[in-house]
Order: sequence, then structure tokens, then C-alpha cells
Amino acid sequence: MPITSSAKKALRQSAKRKIQNAKVKKATRLVVKQFRGLLAQKDKDNAKKLMPQLMKFLDKATKTGVLKKNTVSRLKSRAAKALAKLS
Repeated sequence: MPITSSAKKALRQSAKRKIQNAKVKKATRLVVKQFRGLLAQKDKDNAKKLMPQLMKFLDKATKTGVLKKNTVSRLKSRAAKALAKLS
């Protein structure tokens, strides 16, 4: 357990960040899963509508440091490629 007050505060901040990061990750995974589901169903129109939302979630996750830049780049690239292949 932390002894100094600064260590106690750091622990509190760390716990808050962990919860917030988990929320962002879960929301991002949900959108990715929805997008992949639409691709599996070959639902091109709805997949196109969901694409901007997917990009937004991924960009926000990168901006806040929840996901790494290259991970998001890879996900975005694969999503765009899959959507183009469906078209």
C-alpha cells in the first residue's frame, strides 16, 4: 500500500484511468465487432454508415493513448480494405 500522500493520489488517479480506459476499449471493440458482423452478413450499406463511427472511435482511442497508433492504423486499414472488397 502507498505510504506518501503523493503515492496515494497516484493510486487513485491510476484506478480512475483504468476504469475510463476500459470503457473506451470496450466501446471500440463493440463497434469493431458490429462492423465485422455487417461485413460477414454482406450488408454493404449499413457497413458504409458505420465506417465513420468506427474511425471516430479508433481515432479517439489513439488520441487518449488507450490504443497504440500502429494498432489503430492496422484496424482502420483492414476495415477499409474489407469494405472495398465487399463493394
